[in-house]
Amino acid sequence: MNLYLVRLIIFILISAGLTAVSWRSLRASRSHGFARFFAWEALAGVILLKAPAWFTNPFSPRQIISWLLLFGSIPLAIHGFWLLRQLGKPQKASRQAGRGAESVNFAFENTSTLVTTGAYHYIRHPLYASLLILGAGAWLKEITLPSTLLFAIEVVCLYRTARLEENENQARFGQSYTAYIQKTHMFIPFLF
Repeated sequence: MNLYLVRLIIFILISAGLTAVSWRSLRASRSHGFARFFAWEALAGVILLKAPAWFTNPFSPRQIISWLLLFGSIPLAIHGFWLLRQLGKPQKASRQAGRGAESVNFAFENTSTLVTTGAYHYIRHPLYASLLILGAGAWLKEITLPSTLLFAIEVVCLYRTARLEENENQARFGQSYTAYIQKTHMFIPFLF
């Protein structure tokens, strides 16, 4: 079977899975989950587009940096999830119409406590930062115009996701979130 066809089928299956877990967000275009869905799609596209190049010239500097980024994204994601679940004290969201962003969030996102320790002490969005790192690692496997465009789409969508989530958090946590924004950066400690 043609390699491109196999990757297309895999992308369609991944898209179906992402749609299945994001269906509530896709119905709420002003939620952060809506923009996050498109970031995930772009990330899947970069990964699958560059799959044949993943093990080409494995000891080149670019490949080594790529692997460091790919594997480096994992601890940040695990750490971020753990902090939200343990310290954020997620509450079950109400599914009633008109209940705002909480009704379309994943359960771990509906925190009742603002998490400001660990990675959240330095950046507001460690989970999205881990997706950016993962995308950068996949993009570095083989830099082409299509992969660059997909990575750029991922970056823009994750930035939009973070901004929308910050608006939702502002509504949920009020002044304490405003103070938190003033002390932290979005994705990169001490820079951005």
